[in-house]
Amino acid sequence: MTLDEIQHHLNLENIGNSPFPIRLGVIVVLCTAIIAAGLWYDTRIQVEELEKHEKKELVLKEDFKLKARQAAKLELYKEQLAEMNATFGALLRQLPEKTDVESLLVDVSQTGLASGLEVKRFKPSAEEKKGFYAELPITLEVIGSFHQMATFISGIAALPRIVTISNMKLESVKKDAKAEGPQEDKLQMSATAKTYRYLQEDEQ
Repeated sequence: MTLDEIQHHLNLENIGNSPFPIRLGVIVVLCTAIIAAGLWYDTRIQVEELEKHEKKELVLKEDFKLKARQAAKLELYKEQLAEMNATFGALLRQLPEKTDVESLLVDVSQTGLASGLEVKRFKPSAEEKKGFYAELPITLEVIGSFHQMATFISGIAALPRIVTISNMKLESVKKDAKAEGPQEDKLQMSATAKTYRYLQEDEQ
């Protein structure tokens, strides 16, 4: 069979009259092409699915490594949490209840007097609520020597309750020209002392 005859038989208009081997070959080629196209399409979807799962696997591996590191430190975290709770509880015990605030104010005032300071001003301000605790600012103005000031601050720090000193300003006091004999250099300190108390649940 010549090349022209093969081309004639492969023409779609004449394919029905072509010899059986040619028709069989065309059917085989078409079936192969259809199967190949199906396999390619199915394989492409599977490859895309595989790539997606591989990316997800990498993310899961990183997540697993992170959680494994956290799990390895879990006992350490528990110990730190227990220490923090103990510290927090100890600090809370240093906050006076409402009934203790007045006695604490007396302690602060007496600490100033015991240090030899001249208390010019001792004025508690309105209480300010700060979450689970309340803050009570006290405006202070005292006069005395540097040593007396240091003794006062040390005495405040030694109180069993928490008291902080902030906004501290020191100024020298002019000597009295009429006074006789040597005069000790004196300072005037203005500051804000803050004490704190724990708020009950119904106050928070």
